Amino acid sequence: MSTESPLSWIELSQSALWNNVASLSKLAGGKKLAVSVKANAYGHGLPEIVSLLQEQGQVDYLTVHSLEEAVAARISGCDRQIMVLGPIAEDSLEAVFDHEFEPVVFDRDILKKLGREADRREYPLKTHLKLETGTYRQGVSEEELPAFAKIYKAHKFLKRPYGASMHFANIEDTTVHEYAEHQLAEFERLVRLMAKLKISPEICHTASSAATILFEKTHFDMVRPGISVYGHWPSKETYLSYRLAGGSNELFQPLLTWKTRITQLKKVPADSFVGYGCTYRTTSPSKLAVLPVGYFDGYARSLSNTAHVLIRGRRAPVRGRICMNLMMVDVTDIKGVKNGDVATLIGRDGDEEITAEQLATWAGSINYEILARLSSLIPRIVV
Repeated sequence: MSTESPLSWIELSQSALWNNVASLSKLAGGKKLAVSVKANAYGHGLPEIVSLLQEQGQVDYLTVHSLEEAVAARISGCDRQIMVLGPIAEDSLEAVFDHEFEPVVFDRDILKKLGREADRREYPLKTHLKLETGTYRQGVSEEELPAFAKIYKAHKFLKRPYGASMHFANIEDTTVHEYAEHQLAEFERLVRLMAKLKISPEICHTASSAATILFEKTHFDMVRPGISVYGHWPSKETYLSYRLAGGSNELFQPLLTWKTRITQLKKVPADSFVGYGCTYRTTSPSKLAVLPVGYFDGYARSLSNTAHVLIRGRRAPVRGRICMNLMMVDVTDIKGVKNGDVATLIGRDGDEEITAEQLATWAGSINYEILARLSSLIPRIVV
């Protein structure tokens, strides 16, 4: 399908990506940099971001959640090391070897099968053992470690995990980091136990975006930033903690701008209901613009009668419920509006700006969800 003149599209700033990678590389202080491209590169488009990162010599790893994402990254031209953070189905393990992926391990049966296949192929597989430090999601507990050590030592081509990792549970949603400190201490204790069990890892990595920004002692041998790569702070609390510590405001620049076009203008009489459910009623004669974007595209239904878009540098409020594929905005007070005009859903137009963070506030969500839910069918254009 041709997308030469799309009605809705996403623009990605290459210069902003370069800025963010440079900022994170500097924060990492020479440690390896593993960029997360899971969830369609946080909604930015996995093929486009992978292609851009191929030009970045500062990026050592890509991290993904699923095997499908890992394969898509390879198909998109990635020749860097790819770490698969999430679970892998037993009948898909051969792909780990075929595409030279590095799985994060937290299941004994999967590790056994990986060990048998590594020995059969005589392939020195790099795995990363996920340690349970208090998130209680994926992870290996202290009680389970001896059993995992036995599996590693039983397979010549596993020997030991290449990496040991963990995930912080409460490092970005607070300015009090006692629980993060507890988890870090627990991680270090479990790594010492791994050494006693003779499966000491070659590298350790724990740092998400917030940890990379705030705590140098979490950097170890590699950092794994996600949302900050795309120019967004993990949370207001992370930003506040960084600024209170004397940090600069110039670290990150958002990559993504989301735009669409007006496809119809409608004159609506006073006292008329707009959209499904009759949730909005005009109080005076109004002019509405119809935009070809809805909740299928990732513009949340919870933004109904709450959000604004930007048209000709002015704010146009959303009227009525967001539909599956359409939405209506009020352009009564915006002069000169015509069919085909650009409406900015996320980004800047003149002196006005609508951020993913502002949409998240209106939707009662977080910037991660606003970005990750952007439809993969929307064309991405690198500018």
